[in-house]
Amino acid sequence: MKKRKLGNRGLEVSALGFGSMGMSASYGVRQDETEMIALCRAVVDRGVTFFDTAESYGPYTNEILLGKALSEVRERVVIATKFGFQLNPDGSPGWQGLNSRPEHIRSVVEASLRRLQTDYIDLLYQHRVDPAVPIEDVAGTVKELILQGKVRHFGMSEPSMATLRRAHAVQPVTALQNEYSLWWREPESEIIPTLEELGIGLVPYSPLGRGFLTGAMNENTRLGSDDFRAGLPRFSPEAMKANQAFIALLVALGERKKATPAQIALAWLLAQKPWIVPIPGTTKLSRLDENDGAAEHDLTATDLRKIDTAVAKAPVHGDRYPEHLQKLVGG
Repeated sequence: MKKRKLGNRGLEVSALGFGSMGMSASYGVRQDETEMIALCRAVVDRGVTFFDTAESYGPYTNEILLGKALSEVRERVVIATKFGFQLNPDGSPGWQGLNSRPEHIRSVVEASLRRLQTDYIDLLYQHRVDPAVPIEDVAGTVKELILQGKVRHFGMSEPSMATLRRAHAVQPVTALQNEYSLWWREPESEIIPTLEELGIGLVPYSPLGRGFLTGAMNENTRLGSDDFRAGLPRFSPEAMKANQAFIALLVALGERKKATPAQIALAWLLAQKPWIVPIPGTTKLSRLDENDGAAEHDLTATDLRKIDTAVAKAPVHGDRYPEHLQKLVGG
């Protein structure tokens, strides 16, 4: 697996990372822990070094899983986790609100270190901006944790660019995590130019459109009530039917490049900037190999122009978030 630098703070990771959320949360299927540990180790064996988790995934169980899976190869991997939610006190999925108070950040980091079976976190993200806490206080707290050796790099997820700049002035931000994919290109207008200016890397989450861009879903796909996607406008049966035109384009493009739709979608992201590191996730070894194969498909400038032209002819139907979740981004 090729390597990339996330921004200009010296953090080097594999060109593709691994988003582990679906192993423990959000997609409605409880996975076998032993199988997921084996899959994590297969990820490492294939040269992927960058793992993404959060205390809220499960909650807690995803960090525990990675702790068990990666403790023996800790020196070979880069682990990113997150703080920022006030989770339910009974440990049930979901949260009561946002919480980035300094004392809470410190408490979350200590707990994450225990669950991950490590003494440092490579990349610590604020999961969502807490409007009740000045971002300078948040960045200052992470700076203290970095000086203590408990954290190595500071990251943010879905902030406004004004908030990012304020945080960066206190503690340089190494990476921004934001949704970015062929069917969510809003970051191109302001986010990517700002990151390039400041020397901050971009970690696109949901680079495969939460599974839709693999071509495996359509209007007949039934999502369980405990599947996070069931509440997203883009995953209504009507939207999935309308968005099949988008999938048809990816299939056609893939046929010309001898690649799957997922590989085209990931290769397109990798071609945008050398400091972009997508984090596709999966619970299947076959999908892992498919995703990793995207790094071998180098798209030319001509390929990218063809993709842009084709995508422009197939507008995406449905918002990415319902209103209550959209309110949490861009703070």
